[in-house]
Amino acid sequence: MKRRFDKYFPWVFTTSDFLASLVALLISVLVFNYFSLFPEVSFISILPLSFLWVLISGLRKDYEIGRTDEFDQTIKRLLGTLVWFIGAVAILWLPLRTPSLQIIPIICLGLGMLVLMSSFRVGVHMLLRQYRVKGNNYRNAIILGKGGTSPKLADVFRIRKDFGINFLGYFDDQADCNLTRGGMLDFFEQAQGLDLDLIYIHEKLEPSLVKQVIDFADENYIKVKMIPGGSLQLEKSLSFSKYGDFFVINVNEIPLDNALNGLAKRMFDIVFSSLVIVFILSWLIPLVGLLIKFESRGPVFFIQKRNGINNNVFNCLKFRSMTPNDYADSKQAVKNDPRVTKIGSFLRNSSLDEMPQFINVLLGDMSIVGPRPHTIPMNQTFKTQIHRYNSRHKIRPGITGLAQIRGYRGEIENPYQIRSRVKLDSFYINNWTFLLDLGIMVKTVYELLFNRENAY
Repeated sequence: MKRRFDKYFPWVFTTSDFLASLVALLISVLVFNYFSLFPEVSFISILPLSFLWVLISGLRKDYEIGRTDEFDQTIKRLLGTLVWFIGAVAILWLPLRTPSLQIIPIICLGLGMLVLMSSFRVGVHMLLRQYRVKGNNYRNAIILGKGGTSPKLADVFRIRKDFGINFLGYFDDQADCNLTRGGMLDFFEQAQGLDLDLIYIHEKLEPSLVKQVIDFADENYIKVKMIPGGSLQLEKSLSFSKYGDFFVINVNEIPLDNALNGLAKRMFDIVFSSLVIVFILSWLIPLVGLLIKFESRGPVFFIQKRNGINNNVFNCLKFRSMTPNDYADSKQAVKNDPRVTKIGSFLRNSSLDEMPQFINVLLGDMSIVGPRPHTIPMNQTFKTQIHRYNSRHKIRPGITGLAQIRGYRGEIENPYQIRSRVKLDSFYINNWTFLLDLGIMVKTVYELLFNRENAY
């Protein structure tokens, strides 16, 4: 069941995906009819959409679920297909072109397909993993060169049975263990009889030997992968740049360096912040402004210099929650701080004092999700105390962030708190996805409603 599985799986996946889309569409129509939302829409009228779905899914090769893919990659692939599907539906589905049926049913259909098809796709991914755990759909692999990070890779093969990689052993001139099959020259003698699919090459192998192995693999249709050294075993994917015929590894490239990722995040920031400004801040600023003015003299807004992307300084906006004082930039707010006004205490406890920062988002100084910006004096202190502190300024700072939903918000009382913030910020920067942003936003709402312990 090694190669025959790959021959039939695309057909099995495509057929089951078609049937699953039929079920998803049927459930959507039943929901429409139950709530009397769109009586003009019937199951027969949307039946052709299943063929449209499977066409888009097939063209995008959604059936190619990589053996080392995680579930978020399956969801990401589904989202891409869903975007294409909804776009095609908006153009081609004639029943939705009537005046009474335009964008709303398309959105409802999209949400239904997202929930139901994501459940199906993740289910298929889970079944595929279990199938490989039982020893099916495997790939035979060997490692050339034992040392450095090679044993760690062998441990991954042993632990992650769901990858379906059958490790046959090492070929190395010096190593001598029960997994060593022989020296480098023995590899070329034994390779034909091993039915190999994958060859992993240790990074310190002689270039001439590497070329010889690659030539051999090309002739025998075997995939070759290079094992990076310990310094390149980072918590993120590596990418490459090409200079003519010469390739280099982009060691510290982050997801938001990708133009499409950056554009998607920025467009979401613009749309979301615009909605907040028009529908919330338009009445919240006058209301809160009056309350602030009634209690104490001073400006409505507290404008503070903070470090943003690439350490550039910007004016961070907040509702003023303290009486004007000379220590606002250098002294953090503490519990029962006498500088905090009564209305300011409410604003800080509810986090409403941060709402004007949506203006910063629209202006491009901040993002909705990202590392929280600190004051300039705090930045000067922390960058001398915390390793790689400045790396958190690779992207725009955020109104909320991963560190905040993990409990690291408010006053910094101990060094471990800022170190933990920096670690979480670094993880976010190196592993950014749009889904991660959405998850952080949802968790932020939960924290605002049910966890106010550190808000003062």
